Amino acid sequence: MSQLAPDLPARARPRLLPAMLLLPVLLLPALGAARTPSPAECREAGDFIGNAALARDRGISEAQFLRKIREDVELIKAFPPQLRWFVQDEEDAQFLMEAALDVFQKPRSPDEHRQVFIVSCLSKAGGKPRLDL
Repeated sequence: MSQLAPDLPARARPRLLPAMLLLPVLLLPALGAARTPSPAECREAGDFIGNAALARDRGISEAQFLRKIREDVELIKAFPPQLRWFVQDEEDAQFLMEAALDVFQKPRSPDEHRQVFIVSCLSKAGGKPRLDL
């Protein structure tokens, strides 16, 4: 026990071990919690998805668009999470990729894709979805 905290008085050491064992348990929920996007991030990402539908309507192929978004996501990952835009973790990347794929596999108007994404994103964030975004 003296190796754990050699500079602590002997009477404090017995209390240290339970605290050290409890700390990881207390941190587990924070480590496992998914990041919650802000409403502004949901709107910005929704604009991106709407623009993906515009690109589709102007002739970009699904393969071209998905290749480019994958390249962009890899580039974004080079930055620390706090400096990134919407894609701060793998879950965000997957969420955005699925929405981009939806643009090509279930074509709707750019505004519909944008609104569907924003509602889905706000729901994921625990916010109240509004269709007037």
